[in-house]
Amino acid sequence: MLVIGVIALLVFGPSRLPELGRMVGRAMREFRRASDEFRSTVETNLHINDPDPLIAPETTPAPAEPVAVATPLPSEAEAALTEGTPAVAVVESGEPLVAQRSSRLFHRRECGWTNRIPELERVYLKRVAEAREQGFIECPVCEPWEPA
Repeated sequence: MLVIGVIALLVFGPSRLPELGRMVGRAMREFRRASDEFRSTVETNLHINDPDPLIAPETTPAPAEPVAVATPLPSEAEAALTEGTPAVAVVESGEPLVAQRSSRLFHRRECGWTNRIPELERVYLKRVAEAREQGFIECPVCEPWEPA
């Protein structure tokens, strides 16, 4: 380091050396700020820092299963159920693509990232073209596509 400092002093002179040091410091600070901003943007869009759930709750469907929507059963069916058992019918959602309202990516239903999207934040899409029209881009992990 001392040799490099002496060579810089000889090449640039003692009057320009502090100015060059400030310029290099500003350039490194700008580079660090840009790389931190890029990293935070990628982490936000892909939710990289979200912890993986250790055990999926029983109420959350697996990624390959259809999403269940609760609708009350008729009163006759409720009477047939035992006391304390909720009366719920399962209605399947057939949309193959899922996106998050606050993100720019959309995923196939089978993608592992789909589990990380809260139910209230989900946007269900039928076609890739529909997702692109709404401003979403393809997930780089599952690469959603549709046959021609």
